[in-house]
Amino acid sequence: MAHLAFQAAHAAARDAVHAALDVAALCAELNDAGMPAIAVHSEAPDRQTFLMRPDLGRRLRDRAPIPLLPGAMLFVVCDGLSATAVHRHAVPLLKHVVPRLSGQIAPVMVGEQGRVALGDDIGEAMDAQAVAVLIGERPGLSAADSLGVYLTWQPRGGRTDAERNCISNIRPEGLSPRAAADKLLWLIDAMRRLRLTGVLLKDEQPKTLPAPD
Repeated sequence: MAHLAFQAAHAAARDAVHAALDVAALCAELNDAGMPAIAVHSEAPDRQTFLMRPDLGRRLRDRAPIPLLPGAMLFVVCDGLSATAVHRHAVPLLKHVVPRLSGQIAPVMVGEQGRVALGDDIGEAMDAQAVAVLIGERPGLSAADSLGVYLTWQPRGGRTDAERNCISNIRPEGLSPRAAADKLLWLIDAMRRLRLTGVLLKDEQPKTLPAPD
């Protein structure tokens, strides 16, 4: 039984890595939820290239669809290494976040074949104040649908992971979308007050019990 369970978990992880993001369906779901969406693509032309060339997944292929919105809060949804996680959890998370935010909010960018740093390229093209990248995390044997969020103040090319704050393991069996939304909103508020993210922005959110989904 243990061997069969291992094989099933391994197959689920492999399928999640290779699964294609249904960009049209995701954009339609976001639009239906009152969050305008724009589809963009990294420089990785296909899934195999994306897996073999991580650098291409960090760069935007075409800046033409990107509106100039100086000072806006930007959300980018990328397939990353699990389109399954994105399809299951990205929209529920944004539904808990976007209505509770103040200030200008940019259209949601849906990035295909994208890595975390794709948000830096998009944010720079838009002149955004900050970007939160929702991305499918690398599947493990315990979870193939884990979503991560990376928050970056003043996104620009060359930003490093030390300049980001990360929320990981977003899924019903881990950190629920509602609890993740509370944490992200706390970080956004702290980021705006301190005008920074990364190792200098400590996650000191009060330890309260999240409301049930």
